[in-house]
Amino acid sequence: MSWGFLRDLLSGVNKYSTGIGRIWIAVVFIFRLLVYIAAAENIWKYEHDEFECNIKQPGCENVCFDHFFPVSHIRLWALQLIMVSTPSLLVVFHVAYRENREKHHNQKLYKSPGELDGGLLCTYLISLILKTGFEIVFLVLFYKLYNGFKVPRLVKCDIRPCPNTVDCYISKPTEKMIFLYFLLATSCLCIVLNLSELSYLVFKYSIKCYLKRHIKKRQ
Repeated sequence: MSWGFLRDLLSGVNKYSTGIGRIWIAVVFIFRLLVYIAAAENIWKYEHDEFECNIKQPGCENVCFDHFFPVSHIRLWALQLIMVSTPSLLVVFHVAYRENREKHHNQKLYKSPGELDGGLLCTYLISLILKTGFEIVFLVLFYKLYNGFKVPRLVKCDIRPCPNTVDCYISKPTEKMIFLYFLLATSCLCIVLNLSELSYLVFKYSIKCYLKRHIKKRQ
């Protein structure tokens, strides 16, 4: 897959983000996307070929691999990256809608199409909630599918057509564990950044609305 579209999307959203939002984009681009492309993808590239069991019963190895790895780590990470990045499209579309509306009416309708206020602020907050939700869903999914965030060296399998309990060995378990924890940590960091930005924006505009009401009352 070409990741150019995701890179362009993140670069476009950077113009309309707050300071915390720009940090989130940097974390996703540098510590998740580049690490995924440069290292993690190669580590799991031949995971099926390097999965070995101590028996040559036809079909046994494939069934055991499918049982312990129902979805490939690397494909699940790719899906996670796409899902947590696409809510940012809502902000880009909303800004584009504002710009087209100004062109259609041929007049200035907003202070700036990319300024976070009114409807665009609501869209931005929704995108933050969606990104946080997707991150949490994928963390739970990883935990449920792989019985915790760990990569064992040895797994025991007794599923048919295996004639008895067989030992199966996972290649490079330590290396995979390191990257698993690294990507888990960056995912948790992104959740913290999203919640921080959400709290900051809600607090900022709550204070702003309160001050406006207070000034009107005094007038």
